[in-house]
Amino acid sequence: MSGADETLSVQLLGSLRVWRGEAEVVVGPPKQRALLALLATQQGSVVGPGQIIDALWGPDAPNTALNSVHTYVAGLRRALDPDRRGRESDGVLCSRAGGYELCLPLGAVDAVLFVRQCEEARRLAAQGHCRAAFERLGKALGLWRGDALSGVPGPFAAIERSRLREIRFSAAEDWIAGMISAGRCEEAIVVVGEAITQEPLRERLRYLLMLALYRSGRQAHALQAYGDARSHLREELGIEPGSELRGLHARILAGTVDDALPRSPSGAAEPASTVRPDPTGRAEDGRPVAPGIGPNMRQFPSRARTFVGREVEIERARMALRRTGGERGRATPIFVIDGPPGVGKSALALELGYELLASFPEGQLYADLAGTGDRPRAPFEILGSLLESLGVGRAALPVDLDGRATLYRSLLHEKRVLILLDDAVDTEQILPLVPQGSACLIVTGRRPQRGMVARYGAHRISLKPLDPGPAAELLGELLGREAVSGNEDAVRRLVEQCGRLPLGIRITAAALQETADASPQRLAVLYEDPVTRLDLLAVAGEDGMSVRSSLTASYRALPAMTAHLFRLLSRTGLAVVEVPESGQLLGVNRSELLRHLELLADLGLLTRLGAGSYRFDDLTLTYAGECAEAEWVLSRSLGPARLKQVVADQDELRTG
Repeated sequence: MSGADETLSVQLLGSLRVWRGEAEVVVGPPKQRALLALLATQQGSVVGPGQIIDALWGPDAPNTALNSVHTYVAGLRRALDPDRRGRESDGVLCSRAGGYELCLPLGAVDAVLFVRQCEEARRLAAQGHCRAAFERLGKALGLWRGDALSGVPGPFAAIERSRLREIRFSAAEDWIAGMISAGRCEEAIVVVGEAITQEPLRERLRYLLMLALYRSGRQAHALQAYGDARSHLREELGIEPGSELRGLHARILAGTVDDALPRSPSGAAEPASTVRPDPTGRAEDGRPVAPGIGPNMRQFPSRARTFVGREVEIERARMALRRTGGERGRATPIFVIDGPPGVGKSALALELGYELLASFPEGQLYADLAGTGDRPRAPFEILGSLLESLGVGRAALPVDLDGRATLYRSLLHEKRVLILLDDAVDTEQILPLVPQGSACLIVTGRRPQRGMVARYGAHRISLKPLDPGPAAELLGELLGREAVSGNEDAVRRLVEQCGRLPLGIRITAAALQETADASPQRLAVLYEDPVTRLDLLAVAGEDGMSVRSSLTASYRALPAMTAHLFRLLSRTGLAVVEVPESGQLLGVNRSELLRHLELLADLGLLTRLGAGSYRFDDLTLTYAGECAEAEWVLSRSLGPARLKQVVADQDELRTG
């Protein structure tokens, strides 16, 4: 075997890729790739032409299949072993009596290495070496980059894909059980939740989720998880949960949950409670390490079932990523997404994040910065949560902001990780959370993060309401074709009444599906009154699913004088705000008025039309009128002087 062969490696746990050192090898057409996948999984064995034909074509093989096999073998040899001469017997792809053999070093094929490491983990667990078994499973699962043999055609690839998927989830169950035994329940909840989205019928995953929730002190959520599992099994298969799941449910209700973990189908002993990561977050040589980093560090929330529009924004992000790089050692690509309340910033961020998974395969980090909440999270607190996700023990967390930021950057150095920071306040909150090097950062927030653009060359994506076509399409997709058929005009009216905002459209779809006799025509009539519409655009019991609460979050972020002008503008009756005219009406000078109007536009409470020109949409104008009415009622009860003091106190609290 030539010296070049020693660095040849084949990746099957995701898209099929072949590497010679750091250079990727072009494998060839789909059937040739399928042949390589077959030979790679049978590494060390001779595969005959008949097996190859069955694997690539199945019973529908053409008469020319054998000739095609010879062509694909020759093509693979040119790709894998370019220095091979003529009919030399040695090389990477060798001819043997009865067929062909792929000759590669042990560990050169990730799928073979994965299976071997899983088998070693089972043996170690059976021998009582639980920590070593847990670590071996983590390494094995870290080899995955996506669905196995993604895009590889043929009967063999389909069967092998299913086999490897089963082994993967069985190993993931054992690994999650190890995390729970080690007391890492919050981390286990994230990992098992992601696994359930991919394999919702695996009862052992449901068991582990319930147990992790219960041990985290979330008994109600554990019981809810059982209800979700039961509903799903009934709906999909018409069956009740199995005895283990029912038994855990009963013990949670009775408060008698013990330390028992669900039986492993592989027969491996369960990892003991002594399995814990190194709390210092450092390797033996003192260098920072991140034991949590890997493809199984998947913290992104589930994305929306239906996502429509934003093709232009996603394509621009793709182009920006191609320009920026995203490869190991390159500058961190940063995307900042801003826009008015309910425009779909988080939905786009998740859609973009899942789009970029293949480019950043070493894990996902997620943090809700609570920028529109009553108490936005401080960078010190956020870094603590992120570092714990990266495997740093709570006792080992640095006690100062700079120390946490430095450790965070060190752990992520040259790691191709995706980080999503949702609902940011401003650049000051984000700056300590910016990694170095090869990670990709996505930030959402209502205010434009101009500081991130200036400092890091971040790519800004400023969202506006959906265009009429995609807005109607979104409501149609949510309702279904039958509900929309014949109601196209009403659907178009409804989305316009929602301001073409995805939040309002989704709430409208939920309202139409909840009531049997509801129809787009009737709801469109009710929506004609903006006050009634603002009342109806809410999901009962869901604070985050309300247009009014979304507007309130922006309103509460306003300084007292800006909030006062916001209310006064509603009294003018002007849907379009022109600076000179409004300045006269409100009694403030032009520069001061411009500053306040720009802040209102930054927070999505006004829309910029041009220089010195802004527009209220009817829902925001209605909301501003409600705020003005509430202020008037409060002034009547408190008196002007007391009201002024209350407003001043609130403004001081808001600005910290």
